[in-house]
Amino acid sequence: RRAAAAARTSRTWPRYNPPAAPAPRSSARSSRRPAARCTLWPPCPRPPRTPAPRAPPVLTFTGRCRLRCLLGAVRVLGFTVEPHQPPLPVLSPPTHCALSLEALPAAHTDARQLRSAARSALRAHRRVMARFRPGCAVLLLEHLDTALTRFLLSFPPLCRLFQPDTETDPDVAAELALLAAVGIVPCGPERGLMLSDSATGALSQLLRGCCGECSVHGTVLPCCAQCMARCCPAALGACLPSVEYMECDIGQTEFTPPGCVSLSTVTEPFLGPPFTHQRTPRKMVYYGQSSCEQDTERYIDVVKYVFSSYRKEVPLVINTMGWVKGEGLLLLTDMIRLLSPTHVVQMDVYDWKAMAPLTPESVRVAPGLYTKGQQQGKGKRMDLSAAESWKCSEGEEDASAPDYKLLYVHPEFPGAGALPRLDFSILRDMSILGYLGQLQPPDVPSVLPLHSIVPYQVPFNAVALRVIHTDVAPSNIMYAVNASWVGLCRIPDEIRCQSAGPVLLTQTPICDCLGFGIVRGVDMEKHLYHILTPVPPQSLRVVNCLLLGNIAVPNCIFVSQEGIEGEIPYVTSEYNYSILGSGKLRKRKCFKQRESTLQCDDT
Repeated sequence: RRAAAAARTSRTWPRYNPPAAPAPRSSARSSRRPAARCTLWPPCPRPPRTPAPRAPPVLTFTGRCRLRCLLGAVRVLGFTVEPHQPPLPVLSPPTHCALSLEALPAAHTDARQLRSAARSALRAHRRVMARFRPGCAVLLLEHLDTALTRFLLSFPPLCRLFQPDTETDPDVAAELALLAAVGIVPCGPERGLMLSDSATGALSQLLRGCCGECSVHGTVLPCCAQCMARCCPAALGACLPSVEYMECDIGQTEFTPPGCVSLSTVTEPFLGPPFTHQRTPRKMVYYGQSSCEQDTERYIDVVKYVFSSYRKEVPLVINTMGWVKGEGLLLLTDMIRLLSPTHVVQMDVYDWKAMAPLTPESVRVAPGLYTKGQQQGKGKRMDLSAAESWKCSEGEEDASAPDYKLLYVHPEFPGAGALPRLDFSILRDMSILGYLGQLQPPDVPSVLPLHSIVPYQVPFNAVALRVIHTDVAPSNIMYAVNASWVGLCRIPDEIRCQSAGPVLLTQTPICDCLGFGIVRGVDMEKHLYHILTPVPPQSLRVVNCLLLGNIAVPNCIFVSQEGIEGEIPYVTSEYNYSILGSGKLRKRKCFKQRESTLQCDDT
C-alpha cells in the first residue's frame, strides 16, 4: 500500500527517447542518479532465460513394495504409472538388475496448479511439499507381503531374496529411513536398468507403429534381447488394453515354468523378475527341455502350433532364444520366415563378434535350417509341405521374402554386467518355485509346506504317460516318474485301457498343456499317481496325458522344507562320488567337435 501511495503522489515520468550516443559521465555523483534506472516504463521485454536442462528425478532401489502414484507420473520398465491406476506390486531383488522409478514431466507446466494439486493430495506432509517442484511425482509406497513372497522366503537359500546387500549399498540417510521401513533400500543409479538411447528410440518407433491412429496391429520379434522383450509389452500396454506375448525361449521363460512355448494375454504390467508373475497362458505346449538343440524339428512344429492360436486384433510380441550361433542363427532365420513379423528388434552383443544385421534383404537370401532362401539350396532335409501349406493359409505369397522393419539396438547399457551373473539353472528353479507358490492360500498368514498339502489321486488308466527327452524301458518307467516334474496335458485321442497298468505313448504328442505338477508318490498296489498341482479342478477334468521332460524339481523342495522330521524321502547322503561315472554328465561346449574327413558315397 505504501508503494502504491508513493506512485500516486509522484510526478509523471518523461517519455524515454534513446540518445544517439552514450553521454560521458561527468562525475561519480551523476552516475549514481536514480533517473538512469527508472526511465523505462513500461520496461522493454527481455529475452526469456532458458533454464539449464535438469535430469528427471530417478529412484533406483532393491526390495519389494506396493506402488501407487498419487500425483504426476513415473515410468518403470517402460510402463507409465499414473494416478488413475490401482496399486501395483513392485519386486526388485538383488539377484537381478535393480528397478528405477523415473518421474515424467507434467502435462501442463503451471507451477501453481501443480503445487495446489500436490498440496491437496498430501495435506499432512508439509516437509514433502516444501521440496515439490514441477517434474516431480508423489508416490505412495506400502509394504508388500503376499503368499508368494512368504513361500519363497520360507526356504533357507532364499531367505535373503529381497534383502539388499548392505555392504555394497550406500548408507541409508535419516530422511530415507521410511523407505527402508517399507521394504526398499535406495542404491546407486548404475545398478538400475537404464535403457540406451537406441533402445528408447526403438520403443518409440514401436509405439508409433502399433498405437497410432492409422496403425495396423503387427508382430514384434526381439532377437537376442530379453530386456526388450520385457519392455515391449509394458510400453504397448500403456496405450492398449491388452497385448499378446508369445514365449519361444524355452530356457528363460517369462510367465511359465521352463521348457514351454506359450501364448499369453498381457493386461497389466509385470514389474519384477519372471518368478514373481507366473500365470496361466492362453495357449501352452510343454517342450520338456531347456534347449532345442537335440530336436529342432519338433521345436518348429510346437512354435507353429502355438502361433496358430494368435488373434490378430492386438499386437504380438515374440521372444526368441539367445541361441544365435551356428544352427541357432539358421533356426532364427526360419522363425522370421514362418512368423512373418512386422518389426524385428535386434540387439547386438559386445562380448563376441557382432552378428550381421538381420535385414529383410539378408533374410531373403540366407539359408535356414529347414527352409531355403532365394537362389539357395535347402538346408536339412525336412517335410516342408506342412510349413508351405501353413504359410499359404495365412495369405503369404513367398515365405522366403519377409517384409518387416528392422530396429537395431546397440549395447550401450550403463552398468551392464556390474552384478554377478546367476546361473540359468538357478533362475529356472526360481521360476518353478514361483509357480508352486500358487498352492499357498492367500488368506493364511503362515506358510504351508508342500508335504502338508493333500495331493490328487489319479488312476493309472486315466492318463497316458510319455517321457520326452530319453528312452526309458517300460519296466523302469515308474522309477522315472516318481518325485518328478510333469506337464498336465490334453490330447485329442481318448485313453482306452482294459488293464489297470499305465498307458504308455510311443511318440511325443504336440498338445495343449494346462499346467504342471509334482508326482509325490506312486501307489503300485492301488495303481494311483499322487500329484500335487495348483491347476484348478475344472481344468484337471480334461487332463489325460502326463509328459515327463528334462526339467527337474528344485533340490530345495526336497531338503529345505520346514516341518520335515526324520529321514527325508528321495534324498540320500550315502553316495560314493569316487566311482567312475557316478557324477553328473556335463556337456562340454567349449570343445569343438572334430570334423570327419571321410566322404560318404550315397550311390
